[in-house]
Amino acid sequence: MDLEAVRTFVAAAEAGQFQKAAADLSITQQAVSKRVAALERTLGVRLFTRAPRGAELTIDGQAFLPHARELLRVAERAGASVHPGRRPLRVDVIASRSAQSGLMRGFHRAHPGIDLDVVMLFDVETAVAALRSGTIDASFRAVAAPGRPLPEAIESVRVLDEPLQLLTGPGHALAGARSVPLAELAGHRIWMPGIVAGTEWAAYYDDLVAEFGLTIEATGPNFGSDALLDTIADTPALATFMGEHTRLIWPADHGLRRIPVTDPTPVYPHSLLWHRDNPHPALATLRTHLAATAASYDAAGTWRPRWVIPR
Repeated sequence: MDLEAVRTFVAAAEAGQFQKAAADLSITQQAVSKRVAALERTLGVRLFTRAPRGAELTIDGQAFLPHARELLRVAERAGASVHPGRRPLRVDVIASRSAQSGLMRGFHRAHPGIDLDVVMLFDVETAVAALRSGTIDASFRAVAAPGRPLPEAIESVRVLDEPLQLLTGPGHALAGARSVPLAELAGHRIWMPGIVAGTEWAAYYDDLVAEFGLTIEATGPNFGSDALLDTIADTPALATFMGEHTRLIWPADHGLRRIPVTDPTPVYPHSLLWHRDNPHPALATLRTHLAATAASYDAAGTWRPRWVIPR
């Protein structure tokens, strides 16, 4: 169905005159008549009858009018969904309570007028594919994992190095420590069922284990953060890692402890990824905001894998 003919029909119906509709659309009255006639042929019905005061809708015209208006609204929404600056900025984060979500909340507070659509994709390969196809505008990831360099069209910049903390229950041997040197964690069981082989976060923890002789167990199903917290609280032999900026809530009687890790402090590198040809104007605003609020990089006393892209 010709949308311009539908638009002309709606204008004529609202104006009540072909001449007025022509003026509103900046076309000739003859063009209005031709478009309406073409639409009538497509539908197989008469939409208007001539009247002394102009053009009046037939019964079929009255029935078609609300649908014609909806067609135009759908067309407008379809165009806005792909028009940079009119559709929301689509950004991928790992989880709703992660440091990445915190970065986006800070951006939203600083720029409340920018519409956001926050999504959660699985791994860096899925995120890169979405960036290349235009499904998303930006993604927060740790890059680049060994053997998986970013495609040439994908840009990245580190925006946050997040210190890891040790999370223990009240009965753990380290529960009373104000901080714990990383080397002292060797021999302790660290349980992280959310690690998935082949992902960028698995590559990070593989390197951490290899360099410091840690024991990280990813066994068992991942039932989410609540189940993880319950298990850590009830099992003195287990601890887990969590980011300093990760926002989790647990019952007071769990007695969980968040303990800083030092000498060195392992930091998880969050980078912003985007396609260099993405024209969305809010993407540049996001990059500028993150550059102004980014945490310090390569600080003394911290550790990150050698494959992490420097700032």
